[in-house]
Amino acid sequence: MKALKVFISLTFCLTIPIIIQAQDKTDALRYSQIYFGGTARSLGLAGAFGSAGADFFSASVNPAGIGLYKSSEITFSPSFYSGNTFTNYNETETEDQKFNVNINNVGMVWNFDIKKDKEGEDSDYGWNNFQLAFGINRLNNFNNRIIIQGNSKSSSLLDVFVSQANGLKPENLDKFGSALAFNTYLIDTLVGGNTEYYSVLPNSGVLQRKLLTTSGGINEMVINLAANYSDKLYIGGTLGLPIIRYYEQSQYYEIDNADTLPNFKSFTYSEDLATSGSGFNFKFGIIYRLNDYVRLGAAVQTPTFFTLKDSYSKKIKSNLETANYQDNSPLGVFNYELMTPMRATGNIAFIIGRLGMLNVDYEFVDYSDSKLNSSNYKFFDENESIRNSYTVANNIRVGGEIVLAPFSVRGGYAYYGSPYKTGLNDGKKSFVTFGMGVKEKGYFIDLAYIYSLSKEDYYLYPNVSSPAHNKMINHNVVLTFGLKY
Repeated sequence: MKALKVFISLTFCLTIPIIIQAQDKTDALRYSQIYFGGTARSLGLAGAFGSAGADFFSASVNPAGIGLYKSSEITFSPSFYSGNTFTNYNETETEDQKFNVNINNVGMVWNFDIKKDKEGEDSDYGWNNFQLAFGINRLNNFNNRIIIQGNSKSSSLLDVFVSQANGLKPENLDKFGSALAFNTYLIDTLVGGNTEYYSVLPNSGVLQRKLLTTSGGINEMVINLAANYSDKLYIGGTLGLPIIRYYEQSQYYEIDNADTLPNFKSFTYSEDLATSGSGFNFKFGIIYRLNDYVRLGAAVQTPTFFTLKDSYSKKIKSNLETANYQDNSPLGVFNYELMTPMRATGNIAFIIGRLGMLNVDYEFVDYSDSKLNSSNYKFFDENESIRNSYTVANNIRVGGEIVLAPFSVRGGYAYYGSPYKTGLNDGKKSFVTFGMGVKEKGYFIDLAYIYSLSKEDYYLYPNVSSPAHNKMINHNVVLTFGLKY
């Protein structure tokens, strides 16, 4: 644990740390960020659905929106995703792509008419309906693939291992870090001492390459109860049960492609990480129909309390002039807890009769409120780094729909503000969406296309002279098949 603490302190300033088993602010941010998902209709509106309602994704945005249902419904939404990454590292450009298929939504809503007058006719006042909803919405997608390549200018990953090893005897080196480099003869002790180290790469100039593949996502099971009072006031609450699955595989290379270094050809540093866990939160929402044309809404989500487990391993292969060596770390397992920040949302919808609508959502979330904890390690330094690194993000979603029965056309734009307190990383993310649908008496089919753009700086290791500049352009197509009864 001492070695873990030392390395965490070295990497607290990084966007994505080199030692991936170290639970830190990067993990807190990754699992705290959620984006709009769910049905193709909500996605076609860029997730701007807080006051519009009558869509299953309302259970994850403003639970009161379920109260606008007048009938029961079943939805199923497959998703087709393509992630494209463009990277510039030390003036060398690379690109890569990853495609995957997911289930974006499965949902069921049961509507119950509860208000009748003495003659058995529906009353205009009182509690008219209540609804029970159950299903799953996808809130984040971790599927990505990045290739970074370029010639180093002034440093090597081996410098990190040397710094990590200095002051320690060989038998006390970190089995997940410097010990791997020592056992593969990439670093060694200086002559006359056993606590000072040097690397086989005293000078820079090697080709550096990293292949990083991530997969998984956050899927939230929702149980919702909502009600409708006089077709004027709608209230609802949701129990959210999110499930995290995150997988990360990386291969990092340093290669003497010019064949100028003595007794060195290349080495490969591989890391594997699997994170799994679940949590819970509560959401509460309200929608008020001001008149036939305007609806106002508000919702709040409590922090999500996650219990997580990391499983990780590492290995190094060295290719030297004299021989090849390999050393594997043991399998590491670490259990910990994460509390994500609360979220607050305000909504307004403008209804144009049966012709369409325009909806605007504003979301407030303070990422500095995230907290890590464990029975074995209290994360004092890491939580302080979270408070110092992150800030409030202001997220805005705007979506409109035009209805020419039985057809609908939709469009939207979403902007997610940067969670970073400083300009170390861009952090902003934007979405442009388009959708269409057809709705008949007993069924409906919707289609949505989502284009997203984001940028980030990726540091290969702590003392690297410059980051890789990544631009992510993602394409997502979602279909929803629905039955109404």
